[in-house]
Amino acid sequence: MQEVDADLTALDRGIINAFQGGFPVIERPFEPAAAALREHGVDVTGPELCERVRELDEEGILSRFGALVNAEEIGGAASLVAMHAPEDRYDEIAETVNGFSAVAHNYEREHPHLNMWFVVSVADHPDPDKDGADRVDEVLSEIEVATGQETYNLPKVREFHVGAKFLVDGPVPEGEVDRSDLGPAVSPSDRSTLTPDERDLVVEIQGGLPITETPYADVAAAIGADTDWVIETIKRFNAEGKVRRVGVIPNHYALGYTENGMTVWDVPEDALDEVGPAVAGLDFVTHCYQRPRHEGVWEYNFFAMTHGRTEAESERRIAEVKELMDEYWEVDESDWDTLFSTRILKKTGIRIADRADSNTA
Repeated sequence: MQEVDADLTALDRGIINAFQGGFPVIERPFEPAAAALREHGVDVTGPELCERVRELDEEGILSRFGALVNAEEIGGAASLVAMHAPEDRYDEIAETVNGFSAVAHNYEREHPHLNMWFVVSVADHPDPDKDGADRVDEVLSEIEVATGQETYNLPKVREFHVGAKFLVDGPVPEGEVDRSDLGPAVSPSDRSTLTPDERDLVVEIQGGLPITETPYADVAAAIGADTDWVIETIKRFNAEGKVRRVGVIPNHYALGYTENGMTVWDVPEDALDEVGPAVAGLDFVTHCYQRPRHEGVWEYNFFAMTHGRTEAESERRIAEVKELMDEYWEVDESDWDTLFSTRILKKTGIRIADRADSNTA
């Protein structure tokens, strides 16, 4: 494990490692969270822990604290899209693409042809006979008209893993102290839509929880709800997959993880069922998906995102992915590639409110 660039204390490192998930969802969560850290040799009280999490957030070491909402389960649709932008028009095309409110993230990546990669996030289609995927297609048609460039839609076919964890030297080196068992017992519902109250809760927590000793009560006060209902609903959302996890979300750039490599693979279809879970099990793989090919343009059907502090570290990790792949099929050099990002062109949050609105009944 690598030392980080930021000047972090043992407490800071314990917080980052222990609570990238599994944070208690009870009225006063910092007390049991502090007790868990004390079990791992970090001497801290609940109020001290709350104060330091707030400071780490203000300093930019954390992106936020709270519930990581899974937009896919809230409503609407999202898709990864690739495009070729000619060098002499690159910035012009980037500006045009970024001007679409449905474009959440956009990166310049190293590839001889497909050098612009962006995420389109949309609400459900207003036509009841269509869905979010139809709306994505409409947005891509508009982008093609506006730029004069063809887009290549790469929606997720199968998710093997999503769970970016960025660990640092220090206490709890194995990561995650799980205290999600605390609080009320909940059972997932069979509803795919949100109630109006649930919609208000999602919108309130999408950017993070208040960093106070009573964050869930503060959320309840903000939306005019009962604290027990907020706690039970967030726990149920976690069980249903509407919330991926509750805890601290580190700013991986601040922790020194500046290199990200999108590895892409032409995996034989009959090997995917084994390859997917195996690669997803590597602790440095943060995202792992099956996506469609585009004949004659894009031959890869498997994506695995890795992160590292240096290019050399990223290369070592990518080599580990290839070694694992070789256990399941004979990988030729032409069967895979790595697309390093060279520039962030746009990075905004997924428009959760619009997606939640379209799925509220």
